[in-house]
Amino acid sequence: MKTPLHDETPQATPDINEVVLAARNVAKNFGAVRALKGVNFDVHRGQVTTLFGENGAGKSTLMKILSGVQPPSSGELILDGEPLQLASTVDAQRHGISIIHQELSLAPNMNVRDNIFLGREIIRAGGVDFAEEERQTRALMRELEEDIDPLTAVEDLRLGQQQIVEIARALSVNSRILIMDEPTSALSASEVEVLFKVIRDLKARGVSIVYISHHLEEALTITDHAVVLRDGSMTAYAPRAEIDLEWIVRNMVGENFDLGKPPTGYAMGTPALELRGLSVAAASGTGLAVNRVDLTVKAGEIVCIYGLMGAGRTELMECAAGRLTAQDGQVLLHGQDIAGLSIAERIDAGLVLVPEDRQRDGLVQTMSVGRNLSLASIRNFTRTLFTRTADECAIIDRAIREVTVKTDGPDAPIGSLSGGNQQKVVIGKMLATNPSVVLLDEPSRGIDIGAKAEVFRILSEHARDGMAVVYTTSEVGECLSIAHRVIVMRRGRISAEFTTDATKEAIMAASGESLVA
Repeated sequence: MKTPLHDETPQATPDINEVVLAARNVAKNFGAVRALKGVNFDVHRGQVTTLFGENGAGKSTLMKILSGVQPPSSGELILDGEPLQLASTVDAQRHGISIIHQELSLAPNMNVRDNIFLGREIIRAGGVDFAEEERQTRALMRELEEDIDPLTAVEDLRLGQQQIVEIARALSVNSRILIMDEPTSALSASEVEVLFKVIRDLKARGVSIVYISHHLEEALTITDHAVVLRDGSMTAYAPRAEIDLEWIVRNMVGENFDLGKPPTGYAMGTPALELRGLSVAAASGTGLAVNRVDLTVKAGEIVCIYGLMGAGRTELMECAAGRLTAQDGQVLLHGQDIAGLSIAERIDAGLVLVPEDRQRDGLVQTMSVGRNLSLASIRNFTRTLFTRTADECAIIDRAIREVTVKTDGPDAPIGSLSGGNQQKVVIGKMLATNPSVVLLDEPSRGIDIGAKAEVFRILSEHARDGMAVVYTTSEVGECLSIAHRVIVMRRGRISAEFTTDATKEAIMAASGESLVA
């Protein structure tokens, strides 16, 4: 039975049969902000309970309470019918509860093996048994079908591989309740299929899964129970047999809408960005990540680049932005070769990049929301460390409104924002430089459907004003939204190009991929 709920009314409780962990009337306040408002939430034994909701709905806050990261302001947790108080994540693990956080919590300077066993090393007579840790790490990698050497430094792995290591670390604890907060945000479709096989195996062993994802269609393939949070309250609950995509979206945002269509009604301009025979060396030092790619993007045009993880999308974008050096070929900005320009000089010339990894490359965690938003435009302001000029304040306020950042204000710590709102800050920071060409590498990573629509609307509006937009994505649905053209990359080359004849099946076939069953 579907149960619509409202913020301030008594909330109905889902079926408690087979419930292993429950939250009862859980509330969480941060000062005057009510992040959770008396939420009831059940975790079913050997089932996947998926939690849907927009950024800022309270999903991550609830998961932090369930995993011992934060205590509730009121309400209680119940484990196996008994009250449960968690003092820490270590305490939660002792009770069999583990969490895979949306933002990776790995030590980049340590190798894969040491990250997986950090804080719970295998001790034998004489010290740590590194050989046994390595053996278990290799076994976990085989289970996840990922060829990662346990002795590889985490900082040398691509983002998707780092996500696999995070998942492996959680699996190594042998938890009875496993919370997965956006576990597929950096994974390719084939890696998602492997993870889903692992989840099904865990279910068969009686492990309970709490799953959070903004990939709605993807999440539906493994969901047993669906819960929707909105503005800190549970708005709906239903078993899998009673839900579909439209039900999720309607309960999340109150209406069913798409991500937009390619903007029309204006003439595109001259070529703004040209890549001519561009080649980029692979990070491994052998072969090419990008192999003689030619691409021209006009002013006012929106181009989507789609491909599997490792197809060369990120290397292409980072080379154009100046983060990687071209092994061969040219990058032209409005007809001018910019090979000799630094990243900062390319930003000044009008070319900016929104990077894939916002935590590592897009934000400064010790700075406020406002400082992060104005950072790329810093040379436009005369300011001290402690004061802002009126012009800077105006830029910050405009950026917060334009990308609809949910924040207490420009002085709020960047870490106080949800993952999706942090991503909006990165996008807002680059748009604040008034670029003529913007490159966005997976701009919707960790962003809910409402925020995606807002971001794509913003990009469409800027394209109408003459800005050239290039974005990469691993979600086929995003290819079919605002892009005038879809470019498919495979093994470092462009394998196909689509305009009005694009379909999901054709795009995925060109990438060497198949739809997730």
